[in-house]
Amino acid sequence: EVELVESGGALVQAGGSLRLSCAASGFTFTSDDYVIGWFRQVPGKEREGVSCFSSFDNSTYYADSVKGRFTMSKDNAKNTMYLQMNSLKPEDTAVYYCASTRDLGLWILSPFGIRQYDDWGQGTQVTVSS
Repeated sequence: EVELVESGGALVQAGGSLRLSCAASGFTFTSDDYVIGWFRQVPGKEREGVSCFSSFDNSTYYADSVKGRFTMSKDNAKNTMYLQMNSLKPEDTAVYYCASTRDLGLWILSPFGIRQYDDWGQGTQVTVSS
């Protein structure tokens, strides 16, 4: 059974930085193929994709709104994915979720499609004050 646990959300001033963590269990970074995505959601709006990493080709994808500011990385020993968020803006305020799938064939059709992911974490709140 896959479990994803996010952490690292906080209140931060505009221009600041945060690093979110997504601790994964149920599959192993070093021996399994997987995709992990980061999403965010504001009340009343649809959940949107922020970034995703595919172990199939070691590729990382970013939404235009975060390119150049957010970076995904991972620690294989901890089986944990990170989202480094720099130059934060008030519009980055949201609940951030990590999600995973091991179905490359479905995922590649829509890398940021929420239906392409099978498992989700509980979310962590990021609030950026102006």
